[in-house]
Amino acid sequence: MQIAVYNRVFENSDVPYFVQLFESLREAKIQMVVYEPLLIRLKQLMPMQDVQDVFSESKPLNSRTKYMISLGGDGTMLDTVKFTARANIPVLGINLGRLGFLASTSKEEINMAVQALSKATFHLDTRTLIHLDASIPIFQGAPFALNEFSLHRKDSSSLIKIHTYLNGEFLCTYWADGIIVSTPTGSTGYSLSCGGPIIFPQANSFVI
Repeated sequence: MQIAVYNRVFENSDVPYFVQLFESLREAKIQMVVYEPLLIRLKQLMPMQDVQDVFSESKPLNSRTKYMISLGGDGTMLDTVKFTARANIPVLGINLGRLGFLASTSKEEINMAVQALSKATFHLDTRTLIHLDASIPIFQGAPFALNEFSLHRKDSSSLIKIHTYLNGEFLCTYWADGIIVSTPTGSTGYSLSCGGPIIFPQANSFVI
């Protein structure tokens, strides 16, 4: 089994949790592939000579990757979508940050979480992604979002006119500063701050 490990930024005080995670993965005989910028920094702080496989924005995960472990807060968890969406790889979020609604596994549960992955004794929480098609290349070739996409006016104080269609059928035209299209997961974020409703995560709906 191969598991990917991802993190954007961490404090030196978090290093013991990385040590614990990699020791648990080794004990479970799980092959590791690590986000390349993360591995470069970790090699300066802890023994990582046995880890050679890496992934990055320009080096996609291979087909052997079964799960991804995200260490950080909910923002880090959201960032994993660009690596996992096309391959439909489940993500386990270990909370090193302040917010842990998505990254809900605590640092103290690292060993238990690795064992659950190795033995497949876990519950899979399915979330809706949103995909954006555009006439120009955007988002480094990974136009997916777990929360929302937003379209804003640029360099103008005037309202913009936005024509919206649902399943190919014209819905309406908005005169507005912009528009937010949110998933159920994102309904508690930016959309909510603009007056949108909260939607149950498993609902088959989007918010405009």
